[in-house]
Amino acid sequence: MKILIVCLGNICRSPLAHGILQHLADERGLDWEIDSAGIGGWHVGNPPDHRAIAVAKRHGIDISKQRAKQLHHRHLEEFDHILAMDRDNLRHLLAYAKTSEQRARIQLFLGGQEVPDPYYDGRLFDVVYQLVEKRCRELLAIWGK
Repeated sequence: MKILIVCLGNICRSPLAHGILQHLADERGLDWEIDSAGIGGWHVGNPPDHRAIAVAKRHGIDISKQRAKQLHHRHLEEFDHILAMDRDNLRHLLAYAKTSEQRARIQLFLGGQEVPDPYYDGRLFDVVYQLVEKRCRELLAIWGK
């Protein structure tokens, strides 16, 4: 299974979700390929935000080697599931999709709820971690059978 997680800049929310979901899938011996990308290209090539790295590290997950990348059309063909962190990202992804098959692969990461962007409020990194980890465990229960 191949899963792409998308947020605005690919330095906070999506790298955390990428790292958590890959870690949990690996722990269960699942052959899943998890990746992340950003709608915008401002941070391409940069590591995740230092606060994202720190919160992941506190939970035993190393995301420091990830590098931000921008969403590309090929991603919509390569991945089985494309998960948007908020409704703005979802709108961009759906507009970017060229076929109904691509649109069918796109959904909100949390289902009906958005993952808050912690970039401008560092206190949210722990909250985001908890929301994302809980959802990653749910996705494992749904897709990991």
